[in-house]
Amino acid sequence: MRTFSLFVATAMLVAPQAPAMAWGAIGHRVTGALAEDNLDGVARAHVRLILGEETLAQAATWPDEQRSNPSEFWQKTASPWHYVTVPTGTPYTTALAPAEGDAVTALNRFTATLRNPAASLEEKRLALRFMVHIIGDLHQPLHAGRPGDRGGNTVTVTWFGKPTNLHAVWDSAMIDDRQVSFTEQASWLKHAMTPEQVIAWSDIHPATWIAESARLRETIYPADPALSYVYAYTHRQTVDQRLSMAGVRIAAYLNWVFRQDS
Repeated sequence: MRTFSLFVATAMLVAPQAPAMAWGAIGHRVTGALAEDNLDGVARAHVRLILGEETLAQAATWPDEQRSNPSEFWQKTASPWHYVTVPTGTPYTTALAPAEGDAVTALNRFTATLRNPAASLEEKRLALRFMVHIIGDLHQPLHAGRPGDRGGNTVTVTWFGKPTNLHAVWDSAMIDDRQVSFTEQASWLKHAMTPEQVIAWSDIHPATWIAESARLRETIYPADPALSYVYAYTHRQTVDQRLSMAGVRIAAYLNWVFRQDS
């Protein structure tokens, strides 16, 4: 992947115990914008029927925006749908999912909704928005989390001297501190991807995405909790690649969901 402009070191203060939200708004919008470019004609038509003028970049952030909604659905039912838990050295299977479900069980549920001709437009809109969001989530390494540390939320670090946690660094800080728009980042990543990469990355199996994230997760826990330029430089290519892969795979998954013979 091509090297982009130098990292801009403007720190962002994030509460140490913030809830896990995989990729901040900019990251999720990048994945949605990349996905939009890779939809086939049938999937694009279905998305337009369901979302109207709303783009996949807009849809990608909607489940996180709703997490402040005080209803029981958003505060309890949907809360576990943003992540999976994978012990080190253990492959993910749905048998690992808690009783309340996780990102994969939710993805399966929403896939069935989008393929159900009896589902209402409102149900399909919820399903599609969540689908775009969940696939992005599963490409953030800390959303294939270790048991016990809430995907790095309990791992206290500093980011350019300001207290935060490891999860927040990966969700937002390393992306937002570049100080460019999601459209700029999406354009850079789009032009950096080769046709060979798009073909190789078009894998619709969540187990693949999770296994990749779990392997990467083991490389990102820092020995020194004082994070700044070196940490950002070391992991920047990983961040960019995971965003790119998520965008390609959102599209590949939607193309598969809406295929008549799938």
